[in-house]
Amino acid sequence: MTPLYADDALLVFDKPSGLLAVPGRGADKQDCLSARVQVRYPDALIVHRLDMATSGLMVMARGPATQRILSMAFAERAVTKRYIAMVAGRLTAPAAEWGIIDLPIMVDWPNRPLRIVDHDLGKPSLTRWRLLGHGPDGLITRVELEPVTGRSHQLRVHLRALGHPILGDTLYAPPDVQAMASRLLLHAWSLALTHPVTGEPLTFASPAPF
Repeated sequence: MTPLYADDALLVFDKPSGLLAVPGRGADKQDCLSARVQVRYPDALIVHRLDMATSGLMVMARGPATQRILSMAFAERAVTKRYIAMVAGRLTAPAAEWGIIDLPIMVDWPNRPLRIVDHDLGKPSLTRWRLLGHGPDGLITRVELEPVTGRSHQLRVHLRALGHPILGDTLYAPPDVQAMASRLLLHAWSLALTHPVTGEPLTFASPAPF
C-alpha cells in the first residue's frame, strides 16, 4: 500500500472499509493493512486499530522504539482522532458547539465481540461530537466525532445509545438502518500527533468518501 506520509519513524495510511487492520483468526483473515504494509516496510508496526468496516487514517511505527513512543502517546490521549459519520434520524445540535456522550462501555459477554453500555460494570467512555448537517429529507444526520477514550466499538455503541445508529452498521444498527448504506458510514478523517523523534506537530486529513 502507498502511504499518505512516510519517514524513518512513522507511516500514515488511508485504510479502506472492509480491510482488517491486523490479521484475524483463520487463513481467510490474514489479508490486512499491516500485512500489506510490511511487504514494502518490514519494520512497520501497529500502534492503534480501526474496525474492519471503518475507513480512514491509521499511523504505523517503524521499529519497536518508535512503537513504544507512539503507543504511549495514544494511551495518554496525546493523539487527536476525529471521524465523520452518517447516522439515522434527525440529531439535534448540542447546546454548545461540541456535545459530550459519557456512557460506560463493557463487553457483551454472551454476544462477543459486541459491546454494551453498562452503568455498573462498564469502563468510562467519552465521545465528543458536533452536528455537521442533515440530509435533504431530514432523516439522516452528518456528525463529526472525537473519541476521548478508545474503547472498542466506542463510536458505534455511543451513537446507538443515543438512538441514532450509524448507517450500514451490521453490528449495532437495526436492519432498516443497515440497509441504508452498502458499508459502515464511519471514516477516520483527521489525525493529529507529535512526531516521536523530532517533536514536530503533525496533522493529517482524509476527506470522508461519503
